[in-house]
Amino acid sequence: MKRREFMKKAAVAGVAGAAATTIAKPAISQGRKELNIVSTWPRDFPGLGLSAQRLAERIPLLTDGRIQVKYFASGERVGAFDSFDEVASGNSQAYIGADYYWKGKHPAWAYFTAVPFGFAYAEMDAWMKYGGGQGLLEKVGDEFGIIGFPCGNTGCQMGGWFNKEINSPDDFKGLKMRIPGLGGDVLAKLGASTVSLPGSQIYENLVSGAVQATEWVGPYNDYFMKFYEAAKFYYYPGMHEPASQLNMGFNKKWFSSLSKSDQAVLIAACAEENAHQMAETNANNGTYLSKLINDHGVKLRAFNDDVYDAFGKAAEEVFAEVQAHSPLAKEVHESFASFRSDVGRWMLLADTGYTNQRNRVLGIKV
Repeated sequence: MKRREFMKKAAVAGVAGAAATTIAKPAISQGRKELNIVSTWPRDFPGLGLSAQRLAERIPLLTDGRIQVKYFASGERVGAFDSFDEVASGNSQAYIGADYYWKGKHPAWAYFTAVPFGFAYAEMDAWMKYGGGQGLLEKVGDEFGIIGFPCGNTGCQMGGWFNKEINSPDDFKGLKMRIPGLGGDVLAKLGASTVSLPGSQIYENLVSGAVQATEWVGPYNDYFMKFYEAAKFYYYPGMHEPASQLNMGFNKKWFSSLSKSDQAVLIAACAEENAHQMAETNANNGTYLSKLINDHGVKLRAFNDDVYDAFGKAAEEVFAEVQAHSPLAKEVHESFASFRSDVGRWMLLADTGYTNQRNRVLGIKV
């Protein structure tokens, strides 16, 4: 699939009625609910977009038609960054997207996508299910009439695409970079000029020079964006999004109107796609990394320790500012930090310790 093809679809999608996907299922006259879903992703976009569409298609099937879905990709009903207000107002009933886009409404939202030096996927999954994360997500959402559930994850992201090499923290000074969330706040501390752009606008801004660097996801998703046409240096690992969780946020009043059974079905559908998307991403990232390097001359680079140490220092300043925002922000951060310490020690012994030794013995290298 060509990048311009799916971006063109997103751009023309505002034509009334033409863009929405109506997922038709068995007609049930009694108790049928309408569910309009708005997404922050372009239509048919590999990885993120297809995952959201897959979840939308599952809901009528799993509810035997009791919930009828209309799915709107980014720009088809509202812009990507307008999805939250669309659902909070009740105009639509749910969004699928990255909750760190809403950090301007409350900084605690960022913790439910990813934060600098945050959780890897297995750690995030554990925090959400057994560390109090889900309860805190609902507590933050209560202030806005939203109830959300994890519905996807893209795992550890790359550090981004740059049109120059990054050899020291000073190389970020004056750099114009697209990077949302608290990660953007970290780079701003290092002197970068950061912006948050929806996916459909990144390529044109990178090619035009309006931004000189961008992060997006990882090789599988990034390949189709053709960032390599404007920036050849591809850095890793991304300190800003070690496991980017995506959520389906429902209008709480609408969600509460459902039967307990249908509520449980929606939660289960989200959990199913959460695992599905992570597996899909892991299955494809290695293949597409090879394509980027071998077919398009992308230069893979690692951030050095001096750069990472600067990231860490700036991140602590950002976290202090988040905690000062409100008691709820402090509560979320403290839960995150405590769980990170405990689960991080175990992961160092288990997953990290094992994969490091396995790759050493087998000669698996970057």
